[in-house]
Amino acid sequence: MLGLLSVVALAGCGSLAGPEPWEKGNLAKPEMQMGGDGLEQRFNQHTYNSKEAASGGTGVGGGGCGCN
Repeated sequence: MLGLLSVVALAGCGSLAGPEPWEKGNLAKPEMQMGGDGLEQRFNQHTYNSKEAASGGTGVGGGGCGCN
């Protein structure tokens, strides 16, 4: 019974189409994208690197002092 219900539920979800751009309204605007503003991202990365006293150290252990 549960298997049949699962198949019916999943079959209904498979036919859903994404919304068209004109249906999205404000969410279709470039400033609403997940990446955000490129200039703001570069500024935030510059500020982060300045505070850590290191460049390119994201994703590794330790701080900007060079000790691990």
